[in-house]
Amino acid sequence: MSLKFGVLWPFRNPGPERIPWDEFYQSHLDLIADSELMGFDNAWLTEHHFVDDGYSPSLLPIGAAVAARTKHIRIGTFLLLLPLHNPVRVAEDTATVDLISEGRFDLGVGLGYRAAEFDDQGIPVRERAGRMQEGLTLVRQLLAGEAVTFEGRYNSLRDIRISPPALQQPHPPIWVGGSAPKAIERAARMGFHFLSGGPGSVEVYDNALRDCGRDPADFNVAATIPTYVAPTREQAWEIAAESLHYMASGYVEWTSQANNAGEADLAALPSVDDIVAGQSMDFFGEPALVGSPKDVIEQIEEYRSRSRLTHLVCAMALPGMPVEQIRSGMELFAHEVIPAFRQA
Repeated sequence: MSLKFGVLWPFRNPGPERIPWDEFYQSHLDLIADSELMGFDNAWLTEHHFVDDGYSPSLLPIGAAVAARTKHIRIGTFLLLLPLHNPVRVAEDTATVDLISEGRFDLGVGLGYRAAEFDDQGIPVRERAGRMQEGLTLVRQLLAGEAVTFEGRYNSLRDIRISPPALQQPHPPIWVGGSAPKAIERAARMGFHFLSGGPGSVEVYDNALRDCGRDPADFNVAATIPTYVAPTREQAWEIAAESLHYMASGYVEWTSQANNAGEADLAALPSVDDIVAGQSMDFFGEPALVGSPKDVIEQIEEYRSRSRLTHLVCAMALPGMPVEQIRSGMELFAHEVIPAFRQA
């Protein structure tokens, strides 16, 4: 199977670079429509809440807007924070976007980790795993067209059947993200595709698939990596460094809060100047894909030598980066990187 390429769209519009929100959304929807013409396979949406830069909190309306403006590109969520949502609503909205897109929607879900997204709206963060387990089971049953009666800890359904149904049968593809071994093994056991956290998590997933009598070749694995391509390595790092630093600072702060790690991780983060000078930056243990087309091709090949990967999700719409710089990076990637991985 040839590698599929997609772009991650977080719709982040930070501080000094902020443009009017309606203009920002239209510009990024334009970029997504253009990504289809460039030859990208997927547009992936990602969810967070209560972030000042607007990190997209409402994925299914965005998915419907993308579906209405495109014809071929697949639309997916990497990922929707399932424990925050009513599973009936998720199933109904997924089915609706699947119909609008004529069967081009993939539902990717995950647990979430930021306490503020849960506790601050009355959903205890400690309930995430239980809500995730119930929600996954219910969403799949509902999308498969079943009449569902269920009495659980978090959900009570009585003979619920969603209508209209999803177009894809038996249901739109469902992906699950996870980093803890138990969560990864559950995704494999339930037969879902995998939104990975890196090579180590893929090994756990594939082993769990085999333990369940499943062939890993039948299941997809996606990974998201910050990405930027320019004609030269130096140009790529000079353009991307500030946005990469901003993005990394946010993730480091959130994960440190989730792990009660204090400020040590933030203090260790390289400065923008250090990133430019060193021409390297790691995100959660993996290097960003930044450089010339040749550099990035080699980096992708090296990643694939260490881990099974069917879908590369390029975090290329970097926060604070002007639209035309995002576009130029996408165009160069599409013209010179993607063809290197297409089967003849």
